[in-house]
Amino acid sequence: MTERTVFGKSPLPAVWGLALAALAALLLAGQTQAVSEAAQARGVPTLAPMLEEISGAVVEIAIEREVPVQRQFSFGGNELPEGLRRYFENFPEFNFPDGAQSYRRGAGSGVIVDADEGFVVTNHHVIERASSIVVRLSDGRSAEAELLGSDAYTDLALLRIELDELVQIAFANIDTVRVGDFVVALGNPFGIGQTATSGIVSALGRSGLNRNNYEDFIQTDAAINVGNSGGALVDLEGNLVGINTAIISGSGGGNNGIGFAVPVDMVQAVIGHLERDGEFKRGLLGVSIVDVTPEVTAALNLEIDSGAVVMAVSPDSGAEAAGVEVSDVIVELNGEAVGNSRELRNMVGLLLQGDEVELALYRDGRRIELEAKIGASDGSAATSDARSPQSAGFRGAMLREVERGAESNISGSTGVEVIAVQEGSRAWSAGLRARDIIVAVNRQTVETLAGFNQLIEEASDLVGITVLREGREMLLLMR
Repeated sequence: MTERTVFGKSPLPAVWGLALAALAALLLAGQTQAVSEAAQARGVPTLAPMLEEISGAVVEIAIEREVPVQRQFSFGGNELPEGLRRYFENFPEFNFPDGAQSYRRGAGSGVIVDADEGFVVTNHHVIERASSIVVRLSDGRSAEAELLGSDAYTDLALLRIELDELVQIAFANIDTVRVGDFVVALGNPFGIGQTATSGIVSALGRSGLNRNNYEDFIQTDAAINVGNSGGALVDLEGNLVGINTAIISGSGGGNNGIGFAVPVDMVQAVIGHLERDGEFKRGLLGVSIVDVTPEVTAALNLEIDSGAVVMAVSPDSGAEAAGVEVSDVIVELNGEAVGNSRELRNMVGLLLQGDEVELALYRDGRRIELEAKIGASDGSAATSDARSPQSAGFRGAMLREVERGAESNISGSTGVEVIAVQEGSRAWSAGLRARDIIVAVNRQTVETLAGFNQLIEEASDLVGITVLREGREMLLLMR
């Protein structure tokens, strides 16, 4: 199982680092009291009281997966060639029974988030394709779990168990978590039993592990190993800040001090949908976007330094109906600032179909506010990251002025037509295609080939090219 790490609260004196490390060692050694009462009275730090209070909420997840056994044909210990097998299908001495099943066992961790309802959160990859799921508590009790729902794109799953006197973990306020806060990871590494490890929040807002997923990970150096997946990352008050979900390690799969956790605000949003619908029915805004970078700012002559630049608008989408246009820079969604394309992608990814949202964007230096309705989506992405600026030029593309009265989507247009693009060229890599009509360079209208060449000469290293493709505008970034 893969894993992730999480975060903590307000900064504390340096002595806490030594105390936390000592605490972890004592826990692994089976000590029941890390610091004496006399030492506690003198102010020696210990996390033992906090861990005693919440450890019952962290559980072990045991699963079984059915693994089909392929039919085998052998004689004298040697497998028969494929061409001969059909002649021996009716001779049992030459083959094993068909339809046999074997079972693969696995283990992970989970967190009880609602004691009254028996809700347990874990990772999607922990329970994926499981034929049976058993939750084992730290007090020795166990129960067969019901899978209420699972979401692969956030790697979260929601289970329900029917047991009395359960312990739950409270949710932390994610807005108070900072890099450098102390955190403790709880889970069941390697199946050896519940273990606590300590560290700090190393970074916030990590992404890029899987671009198809909704990522806003908390990075931590608290030791996370195989079996910690689905476990809790808590602050020093015992509040849940994240669900451990992945690690970066060498071929051995051990802890290298780089782990990741799904932040608690995303956990809360997802489990609400899983409880109600059994799945996360995401909505779609309908835009392709890239980050506002210094190069993009210079190329498009923007007056802002953060947000998400709209590269394309999907037909019949909520964005199109609201009036969003190519080259708009989205800076707010429902009053919450959008710092980059990842933030907008995650915000939209947690919305539901039919939700009404308020967008704030900049267009030609003016702030505009629009209302959009979230449409349907297949769940894979609520917004799509457009092609990032790449090392690409116009070399490899053949251009000509648009001929008036030409056929199809060219009719009525002015600009420069792309006649052909050599595959593998820099123009191809930038996204330019045959039959594209270049209508603007850095938001300045292109009418002739001479005008296009002049604008390119005046442009900086990164150039924003607006093209018309099948009647729709798209923005490409080229060098």
